[in-house]
Amino acid sequence: MSETLEKPVQTSDARRKAEAWLAEFEGALTSGDVVAAADLFAEVSFWRDLVAFTWNIRTVEGRAGVADMLSHVLDGVQPQNFRLAEEPTEEGGVVTAWIEFETKVARGDGLLRLKDGKAWTLLTAMTELKGFEEPMSERRPMGAEHGSQAGRKSWKEKREEEERTLGYETQPYVLIVGGGQGGIALAARLRQLDVPTIVIEKNDRPGDSWRKRYKSLCLHDPVWYDHLPYIDFPKNWPVFAPKDKVGDWLEMYTKVMELNYWTRSTAKSARFDDEKGEWEVVVDRDGEDVVLRPKQLVMATGMSGKANIPKFKGMERFKGEQQHSSQHPGPDAYKGKQVVVIGSNNSAHDICAALYEGGADVTMVQRSTTHIVKSDSLMEYGLGDLYSERALKAGVTTKKADMIFASLPYRILHEFQIPVYDKIREVDKDFYADLEKAGFRLDYGTDGSGLFMKYLRRGSGYYIDVGASQLIIDGKIKLKAGQVEEITETGVKLDDGTELPADLIVYATGYGSMNGWAADLISQEVADTVGKVWGLGSDTPKDPGPWEGEQRNMWKPTQVENLWFHGGNLHQSRHYSQYLSLQLKARKEGLPTPVYGLQEVHHKG
Repeated sequence: MSETLEKPVQTSDARRKAEAWLAEFEGALTSGDVVAAADLFAEVSFWRDLVAFTWNIRTVEGRAGVADMLSHVLDGVQPQNFRLAEEPTEEGGVVTAWIEFETKVARGDGLLRLKDGKAWTLLTAMTELKGFEEPMSERRPMGAEHGSQAGRKSWKEKREEEERTLGYETQPYVLIVGGGQGGIALAARLRQLDVPTIVIEKNDRPGDSWRKRYKSLCLHDPVWYDHLPYIDFPKNWPVFAPKDKVGDWLEMYTKVMELNYWTRSTAKSARFDDEKGEWEVVVDRDGEDVVLRPKQLVMATGMSGKANIPKFKGMERFKGEQQHSSQHPGPDAYKGKQVVVIGSNNSAHDICAALYEGGADVTMVQRSTTHIVKSDSLMEYGLGDLYSERALKAGVTTKKADMIFASLPYRILHEFQIPVYDKIREVDKDFYADLEKAGFRLDYGTDGSGLFMKYLRRGSGYYIDVGASQLIIDGKIKLKAGQVEEITETGVKLDDGTELPADLIVYATGYGSMNGWAADLISQEVADTVGKVWGLGSDTPKDPGPWEGEQRNMWKPTQVENLWFHGGNLHQSRHYSQYLSLQLKARKEGLPTPVYGLQEVHHKG
């Protein structure tokens, strides 16, 4: 009888290195040896934690940062069972390894990069709380209840009862103010975690925050970047979805995800009752005042915050029409009219292009330099490796892409972005030369790092070109650079003495910090206690230092307990809603959530 000898499986160098590091790391953590654990990191290194270790969204830098964080959290976290999730890779001296791990109360996953045997970057992210797993896959509900039970209620009857009683006979644990994509994504996550939640939205229907914008609005980010949690866009969805299509998707999503979504509802006031440990929020629900008493209040009113309406001399005497870009209805009423759009970022370009197409005589006033990137170039060089059909065919799922992007520390992210925009500048050099010849003042970010860093640092200062730039090059959208000196009865006077006649002035002048919404709803004192929302502290224009390392006050605890801020683009709403929902669920279940590195306040707004 012969024996079959199997050839032993070769263990790759990358696997050996990653497994050795994980074993040493777990050994140091298990023994409580903070110094040994920190010594496994390179001198220049970054550990980004999404809730798993810190109950916060926090990046620590270098061995000293790792040691400080672990000395505060290790006893409570009790991390263990670090293991590889798939075969690691090695390229350019960097070992990249997808990992999984557990803590006392949760499971997590992450991404590790090693250089010379030491951790260069480590991402750890909580994925689920033990005992409170989402009812998905093999845990999905049965739906049909077989057998006989007297007086049993159908699914429809249960939903109707919940909609009738929540907010009246029973109270939500979480109230989300704002029913755009951010509020909807978070509510969907909380629904799966069995956290009673109400979303309030001022509009008549879910998705109206998109439908009511100017008619040419569409997503400037491609479809692969924009999925909501649980339900991807279908495979025939357009690359750049028009606003009304996005609105319809959001409306469908709220229905099929069974969200408790109150339309025609506006939060009038809110205060925290310290004795009861809950908020008291007065909501006008379709003309009737309802008092809600949630434990947690989430502001999901838009990352861009409140409309920034400038105070130019003479605005009150202008005889025409004037409006902020967020109120602009579109071009239909302005055929043959003279329109001045003040601003030169995304909204300004979109509005100018639509007005030109609608037969208006339109002039853009550019007050400061703007970063322009062609949509095709952004997709090819900026997003293609993570969010594209090409990426999917290479095995980079949306979840993987989100984690890869999240694993690049903000401190060094610009170093990865600069070569991308250098390449784009080279490929599109004729396009940029034509823009400058037309008088458009360009920039590529303070350090040449382009669009994403501008977005993360300040949320403004750029345009993803989907056609308006060519209209500027061709002179079809008139361009005037300068500062507004005053608004006259008949137009806009600039600092060089030029007066631009106008029937309509559109102020595409951006938005203020999100904590402005908290000032309106709760108090200025609370808004000041929270401080500025958004920005990294990069000490670049509109993002004052000191360095924060994370987005200020987004998706994590703030200096006002039980008050949270959620939002961002569709990608951020999808990704970070997971970590905010887990923080809220943990509090609902009474789990200890000691926060390491609570957001400090350096700027009030």
